[in-house]
Amino acid sequence: MRYDVNTSILFTELAPERRPAAAAEAGFAGVESWWPFDGVPGDSEVDRFVTSIADAGVELVSLNVPHGDLAAGERGLAGFASRTAEFRDGVDVAAGIAERLGCSRFNVLPGNRTGASRDVLLDNLAFAAGRLPGTVLLEPLSGAPDYPLLRAADALALADEVGADNIALLTDVYHLGSNGDDLDALLTPPLLERTGHVQVADTPGRHEPGTGTLGVTAWLDRLAATGYDGWVGLEYAPSGATGDSFGWLSRH
Repeated sequence: MRYDVNTSILFTELAPERRPAAAAEAGFAGVESWWPFDGVPGDSEVDRFVTSIADAGVELVSLNVPHGDLAAGERGLAGFASRTAEFRDGVDVAAGIAERLGCSRFNVLPGNRTGASRDVLLDNLAFAAGRLPGTVLLEPLSGAPDYPLLRAADALALADEVGADNIALLTDVYHLGSNGDDLDALLTPPLLERTGHVQVADTPGRHEPGTGTLGVTAWLDRLAATGYDGWVGLEYAPSGATGDSFGWLSRH
């Protein structure tokens, strides 16, 4: 399997534009990112982001579309009529980045339930699925009780409701495990065939695999045994320096 680094949570000791190169120097061929801008960016901001990845010679594996202020508790914009223009403008920006870098996976967070509209959410997900050149990912989250997707079944039910054939599950072992989902069921054909991307971290603490109780490395062994040959995103907060957090990979 191929591992990529989420530069929004790893290498944060460096300026954002230096993180893709640091990932390459650490031996990774791919990176992914949360929405790397405040709102809808201008051309110069987009150019800096694209250049940092292109110059590092790594693949942009996955990109979040605008999701609001995560630190303030926002968990996406897609369900809110008042944020639809921002959301769709951001989707257009993400599509432009994808055309320049070849990204083909896009994480779309629906937003919290309070104040959201189901009809707006479905319309915006359909818009994203039609505009983005690849797979739209739906990610269950933990630690956000007002968020509508807590388990894999929630994400897949929403995908079915939208009805687009390029919407898939983002299997984040940390979030799903924290919410008590059946991690082994995710390795069975009905769910694995609808998985568009995988991310890992351990719990508690959301640190690197091996620091918690989820048994992430053993789960990854079982994932590999299924024949999965996609990317696995490292989306954890390192327990120490980022460079020191990769030792589990050599042991895995």
